[in-house]
Amino acid sequence: MTRIYYLCLLMLFGASAVAEVPPTGRVVADFNPGWKFYLGDNEQAKAAQFNDASWRKLSLPHDWSIEGKFDEKNPAKPEGGGLPTGIGWYRKTFTLPARKGRSVFIEFDGVYQHSEVWLNGHSLGKRPNGYISFRYELTRYLQPAGQPNVLAVRVDNSAQPNSRWYTGSGIYRNVRLVTTLPVAVDHWGTFVTTPKVSAQAATVSVQTTLRNTSGQRQTVRLVTSILDASGRKVAETTASAVAVTGTTASTTQQLSLQHPVLWSPAKPYLYRVVTEVRRGPTLEDRYETPLGVRSFQFDAASGFSLNGAPLRILGVCQHHDLGALGAAVNTRAMERQLELLKTMGCNAIRTAHNPPATEFLDLCDKMGFLVMDEAFDMWQKKKNGQDYHLDFKQWHQRDLEDQIRRDRNHPSVFIWSIGNEIREQFDSTGVRLTKELTATVKRLDPTRPVTSALTEQEPAKNFISQAGVLDVLSFNYKHADYPELPKRFPGQKFLATEIAAAYETRGHYDMPSDSLRVWPKDGKTKLTTGNSDFTASSYDNAAPYWGTTHEKAWRAVKNSPFISGAFVWSGFDYLGEPLPYPWPARSSYFGILDLAGFPKDIYYMYQSEWTDKPVLHLLPHWNWTPGQTVDVWAYYNNADEVELLLNGKSLGTRKKQPDDLHVMWRVPYTPGTLQAVSRKGGQTVLTRTIRTAGPAAKIELTADRNKLRADSKDLSFVTVRVLDAAGNPVPDAAHLVRFSVSGPGLIAGVDNGYQASLESFKADSRKAYNGMALAIIQTTAKAGQITLNATADGLAPATVTLTSN
Repeated sequence: MTRIYYLCLLMLFGASAVAEVPPTGRVVADFNPGWKFYLGDNEQAKAAQFNDASWRKLSLPHDWSIEGKFDEKNPAKPEGGGLPTGIGWYRKTFTLPARKGRSVFIEFDGVYQHSEVWLNGHSLGKRPNGYISFRYELTRYLQPAGQPNVLAVRVDNSAQPNSRWYTGSGIYRNVRLVTTLPVAVDHWGTFVTTPKVSAQAATVSVQTTLRNTSGQRQTVRLVTSILDASGRKVAETTASAVAVTGTTASTTQQLSLQHPVLWSPAKPYLYRVVTEVRRGPTLEDRYETPLGVRSFQFDAASGFSLNGAPLRILGVCQHHDLGALGAAVNTRAMERQLELLKTMGCNAIRTAHNPPATEFLDLCDKMGFLVMDEAFDMWQKKKNGQDYHLDFKQWHQRDLEDQIRRDRNHPSVFIWSIGNEIREQFDSTGVRLTKELTATVKRLDPTRPVTSALTEQEPAKNFISQAGVLDVLSFNYKHADYPELPKRFPGQKFLATEIAAAYETRGHYDMPSDSLRVWPKDGKTKLTTGNSDFTASSYDNAAPYWGTTHEKAWRAVKNSPFISGAFVWSGFDYLGEPLPYPWPARSSYFGILDLAGFPKDIYYMYQSEWTDKPVLHLLPHWNWTPGQTVDVWAYYNNADEVELLLNGKSLGTRKKQPDDLHVMWRVPYTPGTLQAVSRKGGQTVLTRTIRTAGPAAKIELTADRNKLRADSKDLSFVTVRVLDAAGNPVPDAAHLVRFSVSGPGLIAGVDNGYQASLESFKADSRKAYNGMALAIIQTTAKAGQITLNATADGLAPATVTLTSN
């Protein structure tokens, strides 16, 4: 019957909708396709008989805000990205085969926000938190086999402002339909830990919670095995008679894993724990849990160690939006972000300031990133008038429990954060709430430390630290006070949860480069200086009063061995929080990479510090006014010195002093060729060359991937460069580039990384900014060749061909 049910779902939802595992008692179907959407409110839409024939057809995940027009008057304000929010409805009509005693569930990974779900007119429940995952059981309200069912979802993101950054709106994460037999592993029903780990052996403890919907006592056999990365079984244990007398029952099994391959950022080796529930000859359920075998600890003096070896946490903070794609989850887009960060040397992510998508954690498990999994940006005290503080009292306990249960099996997750810059740290309620939230985490996961991102470094003024229950004290900014921390908080362990917050616009340079621009100068003064074109310098010489430059911040961490590591604010530019500028600025300036994913110059400073890969990066471009004095910088590593040459003539050699992170020359500009050569022991390590560009002549297209999957989800990120006739990048090119696609693909988004652009992300054209733009190409379900064409007035066109299989 299981196989028949599986084949029926296959016919109903299509092959792509069915889980990857072989047919078992549990069937997981992709429930993303086949929805209808209406932007607006209509209370009648919850009824099954409601006529939605005129509604827009779409597939999930979906973010309706990113499709809208930028407007300063939108209720989310520029701080929320300047895009529309409001209320939206989703409906899906579906049929199911005969269930034969099965339970049916709908799982939502995230709906922003204030969602309510109905099945056939019956309310299933509400969830206000837009970042939390949840499920509802559908069984009792389903129609008989073959008859249509209607699922309706109302999403209310109209109360604004409710965030300090762009949130998106809608069912922006994945949705699944799950069916199980009467005895099955409960929702997030396994908890896998490794209480003992060594190179010789690891003890693996598996706690399994079973759910029984039969209404009768059931006795089952629980078979738990561990598979290595190749799928080979390396350990197994069986509990032969597990009695499930009520609705749920839990049991714990232990397995021994000989000579385990340890998980680390350098080698993220993954096992799988497979849980089988058997009743007689019937396989009632099969459930998989990721397993990464690792051990770690924090030390007050020496910082962090993983698997017994010291490891500096080299992290960034990441908001959840995906640039031109908005908040709508796409695994490839997240993977690209992580690839770029990995190449920079990053080994850790802080999910600022909310639980991430499950696919994001899957990628971090697989690609080797440590994750600080953060719960809240506020507790009872508001940061915005309509934010989560309104729901905290009623929902924080359930939301936190659901986050921990969902994420606690990911080996990438190494620490929980219960909040970011929480205002209760300044009054006595912070003590009580910190104790309560920490106790909730520890009850569900006693294996990981708990922290909170704090701002107050004076113990007498910080009521969150006074609670005395945080395992690690984490602080944002105030790098100059790092040497005082061990004195103020003796015996404590430390993390820097936010550093830098420096401003940069890719490809823009303000001189002199060694003059710091503090924008704004304090919390009471509006910005009266700044640049008229809403840019910030890529020399790493602009920051707000509470932050500092990347170099100063990293140097402070680097010279403080008791600080386990740092999370830079931020990895990528993100929509919203466009400090220091007013409208039309609508996205942040803090990223090491811009919103399009193009590295800013500071990327190479971190790469030179965080990797052993030879690095030599020369900046700025070489198109200036004759006679102008230009500050030339070089980031480098693995070398003793760098020599700079202009048109073949040496301008001298520079060496970094112990605290230096770059070298600099002041050069009177002459057109031609600027070249840097790094040497070690007199031998050339790397050479970098920048040439003066002539007039713009042509377009160049470069795809990050040419071979794609025909699954309606896969993406290719195509970089657009404007070049002169000799192939040199034109650093100030601003041509309007028009795109067209032939074949089974579409333009999912366009961007150029400029923080004050009000062009739509959902268009078939984009102005180049400082010589670059981005086109994101998405596959359809059809295989074939996809050709992207790019044209611009006065430029030779370009094409790139992708293959979708």
